[in-house]
Amino acid sequence: MLHYYIFSWFFYVAFAREAFGRNLLYDFHKSLGVLAMALLTWRILTLLQVWWKKYTKRLPKYSFKWMQKVALHTSLYIFMWAVPISGFFFSNSFKSNNVRFFGLTLPDLFPQNSDLVDLGRNIHFWLAYTFLAFIILHTIDQFKVVKGFWRRISKRKIKSS
Repeated sequence: MLHYYIFSWFFYVAFAREAFGRNLLYDFHKSLGVLAMALLTWRILTLLQVWWKKYTKRLPKYSFKWMQKVALHTSLYIFMWAVPISGFFFSNSFKSNNVRFFGLTLPDLFPQNSDLVDLGRNIHFWLAYTFLAFIILHTIDQFKVVKGFWRRISKRKIKSS
């Protein structure tokens, strides 16, 4: 998911509006957003089923640390889902039938409304960067885990060389 956001940021910074292939990349960006939204919805429903089965048998030990983890991960999932939804809102506000999933035009979730285009753009922009800030803070908080992960990967590369 992080790769998608880095690609999207590079895409907007690197290409001028008149650049060749920008529309293709923009449609690809929307397709990845729709794919992320669909897969994430499926993941959230699966997690809710797992939680239901787990916590109907035995309640969790409520502690401050447990509540922090739940709040953080819930926030991350909300942002992961809200960023593509806000992009859908932005695209639908701009023009009807404006979201394609790898060439297949998707039905509108929101009505076309040119008055809401700037609002949609701002919501999509700020949600994406707030989500990125949450990812960075989470990575900093989990620095030991990230450090161990990079160590394992670097050992694999050395062994395979």
